[in-house]
Amino acid sequence: MIVEADADAFASLIAPDAALTRLGEGYLFTEGPVWSQHENCLYFSDIPSDVRWRWSPREGMTLDAYPTFKANGLVLDASGTLIACEGVSSAVTRLRPGNVRELLAYHHRGTYLNSPNDVVVRASDSSVYFTDPDYGRWNDYVGRKRSRELNFRGVYRATEGGRGEAQLLVGESDFDQPNGLCFSPDESLLYVNDSDRALIRVFDVAADGTLRDGRVLCSGVGRGFTEEDSEEVREAGHRELHDQGAVDGMKCDQHGNVWVTGPGGVWVISPAGERLGRIRAPEVVGNLTWGGEDLHTLFLMTSTTVHSLPTLVGPARLAHHR
Repeated sequence: MIVEADADAFASLIAPDAALTRLGEGYLFTEGPVWSQHENCLYFSDIPSDVRWRWSPREGMTLDAYPTFKANGLVLDASGTLIACEGVSSAVTRLRPGNVRELLAYHHRGTYLNSPNDVVVRASDSSVYFTDPDYGRWNDYVGRKRSRELNFRGVYRATEGGRGEAQLLVGESDFDQPNGLCFSPDESLLYVNDSDRALIRVFDVAADGTLRDGRVLCSGVGRGFTEEDSEEVREAGHRELHDQGAVDGMKCDQHGNVWVTGPGGVWVISPAGERLGRIRAPEVVGNLTWGGEDLHTLFLMTSTTVHSLPTLVGPARLAHHR
């Protein structure tokens, strides 16, 4: 059994006998999944391979793009256009048809960003929120090895007409390594995890899109990443180290529960901060997203593989959902 319940409420989210289906294998580290309803397909990144893949029930797995500036997090805007966080360029870009690459954010007050990691679009105003740890500057495996120019790692917003400027939304000392993020169903809350501190923080979202009253939703979700961990994963393998997983990718379901990567697979956290249960996976899970015809299929980026899993719930509504 891969489903482990900690609370009775977990049974309403996923069936106790739910099983994983492997969709692909042979990757270095999968990340950044996003489902396109318009195309009925999944896009995801294989960061070290510098590749973006596309999977659909009809065509299976196909190569979508190479190179990708070692893109990590992906999202779709309201028009269905891909937005990517790039580790090599330290930029958030919109990938328009015809191979037109538009810079959305690449600096904060004239200083280049670290390495944007994960990204969401606020449906109410189409503004783009993203995290900026420095993993993409550690080595050439998930980015390009180089020194950091900013002396902190933050959470930002990019707006139309901003000329690449990223608006800092949190205090400079609020996060060690901000990583996954997601909105609550009504977009009144923004959840952001901190991989180094092994916790999830939650902020109130003001009408103007700024963040207020940051507090800890839950803590003790695995352990942080180090540059040495990156080398250890390459040498030992994602399967052997999956019980040491950390908060990374994160999505909110339609009821407001937070589904986040953690030790052993995916943890499901209630809006009150209670762990409802866990989904065990065969390798380190980097990220997840819902998709499929009814948006009740959970796609898991399981390191060197990709899996799908049926659920009884769907996602919080996103900007590109019909």
